[in-house]
Amino acid sequence: QVQLVESGGGLVQAGGSLRLSCAASGSISSINAMYWYRQAPGKQRELVAGISSGGSTNFADSVKGRFTISRDNSRNAVYLQMNSLKPEDTAVYYCNADVNYRTAFRTLTGNYWGQGTQVTVSS
Repeated sequence: QVQLVESGGGLVQAGGSLRLSCAASGSISSINAMYWYRQAPGKQRELVAGISSGGSTNFADSVKGRFTISRDNSRNAVYLQMNSLKPEDTAVYYCNADVNYRTAFRTLTGNYWGQGTQVTVSS
């Protein structure tokens, strides 16, 4: 019913920047909170940043001051601007969202994940 597709990952040198995008598609009525998570090799998946439907944001301490999160409700999209990247930011980055979607008879809410996009920061 709902798909999230990330883009924008890649290889960048330390100190550089990348912008990740995530677009939701399907029978979407509205989207509540949207999040970016990341998972480095051998580590647990961790929350990087979140943004509410009203635009309130929160960030992991490790990225505060370097990353910003934004969303475009008209496009059902969320973005992660990553500046001053460090080698320890290397991970697969995943988009996650709480989506209100339409069925034949009612609107339901589900939590969805994207497929992930690789970010590699070289030293």
